[in-house]
Amino acid sequence: MFIHVVEPGESVYTIARKYQVPMSLVIAANGLEPPDRLVAGQALVIRIPEETYTVRPGETLEQIAARSGLSSRQLLRRNPALAGENPIFPGQTLVLSYQEEEKLGPLLVNGYAYPYVDKELLRATLPYLSALTPFTYGFTPQGELVPLEDEALLSMAAEGGAAGLMHLSTLTEEGGFSNELGHIALTDSQVQDTLVRNLLRTLLQKGYQGLDVDFEYIPAQDAAAYAAFIRRLSRRLNPLGRPVIVALAPKTSREQAGLLYEGHSYGLIGAAANGVLLMTYEWGYAYGPPMAVAPLPNVRRVVEYALEEIPPGKIWLGIPNYGYDWPLPFVSGQSRAKSISMPEAVALAWKYGVSISYSQQSQAPWFRYTDEAGVLHEVWFEDARSIRAKLELIREYGLFGAGYWNLMRPFPQNWQVLDALYSILPD
Repeated sequence: MFIHVVEPGESVYTIARKYQVPMSLVIAANGLEPPDRLVAGQALVIRIPEETYTVRPGETLEQIAARSGLSSRQLLRRNPALAGENPIFPGQTLVLSYQEEEKLGPLLVNGYAYPYVDKELLRATLPYLSALTPFTYGFTPQGELVPLEDEALLSMAAEGGAAGLMHLSTLTEEGGFSNELGHIALTDSQVQDTLVRNLLRTLLQKGYQGLDVDFEYIPAQDAAAYAAFIRRLSRRLNPLGRPVIVALAPKTSREQAGLLYEGHSYGLIGAAANGVLLMTYEWGYAYGPPMAVAPLPNVRRVVEYALEEIPPGKIWLGIPNYGYDWPLPFVSGQSRAKSISMPEAVALAWKYGVSISYSQQSQAPWFRYTDEAGVLHEVWFEDARSIRAKLELIREYGLFGAGYWNLMRPFPQNWQVLDALYSILPD
């Protein structure tokens, strides 16, 4: 895999010719729609085919995959233009392997999606996932689960070869995490009994293969109770072959102050759970000053602290699939950034005729532009370079997996970088 940074005056044609690959592969791997709108400084994923196959009349993708010693998921990943489906036709050229790719190892990959996710986008993403986590089951102060319309997502996950993970959180209908609701569930034994009973029944009825717990803003005095709750869930679910995973705030020390951090004891939860997701993002956030969403030095510090408390084989690295567009000047308490997708970020740079810069310190792309009203903006997002830097941390530290927040926005080149670097389980 090569990551090509676009120079002024380059086109998809000249880039494809430079690497001697079909233009269609460059377009599909990077989701270039339309393909003539390249931006100076834009990163492109280039994968050079080693072995290809020409589809014959009557053949199916499954037949071609089996004959080639591949799974259908592997074949779909190597041909992103198929978008997770099987619209093959006689004479079509499929890539069976790429030239330069020696995998860093096997990897479990999870992704979160709301029930209203674009189904075509999800179908194109599923070949790259080990697990899909519909977001989210809430609960009442009495321990009753708030229903979630997850049937379509679970059906698609099963068809796409990904396990379903059930998600439980303290998120309320108003859209915020409730520390009061968490406190009730952790300290009222009757409510907790009801909640655990409802969790087990729903999880088994719907065929979920594990549980992902996300209680945020837990006060320090409830830290031990939270770990005890996780331990209880593990003891109930593990004999059924279902792991329990817990989302952790991005701490860099045991005594880190702040409501987001104090109730998450890395040591206690790491011992009680089968796995943890490090939420290593939101340094750049909607109400904060412009900066990278997940600066690599910050991510690294969280991982290194986590490894002091938790075995690497339990750690999933959280990876963001979004960026932010801030109006300037930034005014604390007044400014608010807009959340955008990676293709939207590049489209903004093209629209306003600005080039994309890359921060070597943060390992993230960014740019500024002035809109029609004369307002200056600063945009930080992710690209193939920044994603590769994060994914390589998994191998460097021997971590267990990657978890994407979230799957609601397209990011085609991310999945190509992931596939080039790792053998995605269960294949």
